[in-house]
Amino acid sequence: MRYFIDLAYLGTAYHGWQIQPEAVSVQQVLQEALSKILQQNIEVVGAGRTDAGVHAKQMYAHFDADLNCDEKTLQFKLNSFLPKDISIRQLFKVQSQAHARFDACSRSYEYHIVNFKDPFKIDLAYYLLKQPDIEKMNRAAAMLKDYTNFKCFSKSRTDVKTYNCNITAAFWEQSKDELIFHITADRFLRNMVRAIVGTLLDIGLGKKSVEFLKEILKSEDRSMAGTSVPAHGLYLTRIEYPKTALFDGL
Repeated sequence: MRYFIDLAYLGTAYHGWQIQPEAVSVQQVLQEALSKILQQNIEVVGAGRTDAGVHAKQMYAHFDADLNCDEKTLQFKLNSFLPKDISIRQLFKVQSQAHARFDACSRSYEYHIVNFKDPFKIDLAYYLLKQPDIEKMNRAAAMLKDYTNFKCFSKSRTDVKTYNCNITAAFWEQSKDELIFHITADRFLRNMVRAIVGTLLDIGLGKKSVEFLKEILKSEDRSMAGTSVPAHGLYLTRIEYPKTALFDGL
C-alpha cells in the first residue's frame, strides 16, 4: 500500500531534504525511522527539495509498505522516534498511483526578514539592518507573474530540462515585527526563491530600479540578478494536490 506523510521540520541541523553522501538530511532521518519501526526497507519520496538550512511548515512525502499497525499508531511511533525538529502532522493511505512529487500542482514559500537583532530568531529569519521600500518591492514582485522563464534566478549548475515556472502569487507584507515575502508557483528552480528575494531587496534598497527587473528576467543571466539571501529565512509553507480520489486524506 502507498501512504502519504504530511510533515514539518526545522531545517537548521540538516543539509536539506534530499539524501546525499556524508551529510545528514531530513529524507535520510525519516527513511531510517520508518525502516526501523516497520522492520522493512522503506524508501521515501518527497514532494520536492529544500536546501540546507531551509525550513518546512508543510512537506509531503510518500512511501510503500505493508503496515503492521494502523496509521495513527504509526504516526505516534514516528513522532516518538524522530528528533524534536521533525514532526509528522498526518499519515494516511492513498491510491497506488499517487505521487508526492509529480502530482503536486502548486508549492508556496515564505521568506522572513527582521529589522532588529532578535536572538530568538537567529536561525528563523534574516536580519536586515535597513528598512526596504515595500511598495517598490511589491510593484516588482507583481511583474514576476507576467513571465515564465526564470533562468536568471536558477542555480547555474543544474540538470533541469526547462526553466519555465508559472508564478500565481508574489507579494510582500509587514506582519508585526517581520517583513514576509509570499510566493506560489507550480514548480520552483533550485535557489530560485532566495535569488528572487535578493533581487527584490536590491530594488527595495534603491540599488536597482523596479523597471530593471524586466531586463534581468529577459537576460536569462544569473549574474544580472541579486545575491541569494541566506537559507535560514526561507520556509516551504504549503503544497497542493488536485482534488481527486487518489488523495482521499488531503
